[in-house]
Amino acid sequence: MNILYRSALPGDAQACIALRTRTRENAVTETELADAGITAQTWGAGIEEGLYPGFVAMADGKLAGYCFGHRDTGEIVVLALLPEYEGQGVGKTVLNMAADTLRTLGHSRLFLGCATDPAVRSYGFYRHLGWRSTGTFDAAGDEVLEYIF
Repeated sequence: MNILYRSALPGDAQACIALRTRTRENAVTETELADAGITAQTWGAGIEEGLYPGFVAMADGKLAGYCFGHRDTGEIVVLALLPEYEGQGVGKTVLNMAADTLRTLGHSRLFLGCATDPAVRSYGFYRHLGWRSTGTFDAAGDEVLEYIF
């Protein structure tokens, strides 16, 4: 399998939203995303403005996964991957690319919301990569993890 990693483009927004509905865990419908203000138009505009620096993984021309951060806060706002690409380093690669970009933008601490259930893949994934609990929770009830450079 040939995977190409590149910076996300505004035109990737619709494919990112569609992929988000197909993740194995924590899938979200397009309606739920729209209700949260996330549409192809708003997401594409955020990419265009540089508010959401992100990276995509393309497998044979098809979106396999992506990760976006928030330029101003240092939050990793989303990491999503199609199930067939799990366990192959794709998620780790796009996460590291987004984290490196946020670091070059001046962030020495990154954070994200993560499931509190150890049975959920993200719980162990981030901790294995060195993310640590802050002991706090976000509005969605997710545990806030941080990564210090």
